[in-house]
Amino acid sequence: MSRRLFACVMAVVFVFVVAGIGYAGEVEILGVKFPTEKVVEGKTLKLNGVSYLKKLGFVKVYAVGLYLENPTKDPNEVIESEQVKQMVTHYLTSKATAKKISEGFIELIEEGNPKELVDANRADIEKYASWMDKDMAPGLTAISTYVPGKGVIYEYQGQIKGTIPGNTFAQMYYRYNVGEKADKKIREGLLGL
Repeated sequence: MSRRLFACVMAVVFVFVVAGIGYAGEVEILGVKFPTEKVVEGKTLKLNGVSYLKKLGFVKVYAVGLYLENPTKDPNEVIESEQVKQMVTHYLTSKATAKKISEGFIELIEEGNPKELVDANRADIEKYASWMDKDMAPGLTAISTYVPGKGVIYEYQGQIKGTIPGNTFAQMYYRYNVGEKADKKIREGLLGL
């Protein structure tokens, strides 16, 4: 009798292990699947964390994933490290208009960074916000990729919009996502906390 019970338990464990292997290559949040690894600019990036934004408690706005060459839970490492890093945002609503997205970006980057840094980099902030020029809809994406020596490359709805050179804007961008003043849910999700 105990052999039969042991065999049943082992069969159940085997099924869970095999099932887990099938899903080991991606993480799903709000129906969006993020691969756990991807190659960007010739570097293998690993999914550091995922999160999402909801408004009014039930309107799903977007799901977002952070990819790093060297995953970390340290926000300063995410902000300051010179490695290829990428934020992938999948929109889940048609209520995210270009105006709301660009104004929201400016507001959050201003709140998440020191005023003197914002003032000194106002032109870059406004240029980046101007690239958010079309309303979003479910299934559309925005991708920001930092490449050391190049800067932040922005892809919006599948189109490369441009690059903000250097690392100052990149640090501001990642600070507003995972820094001390970032939205707590977004910050903790992206840091894998």
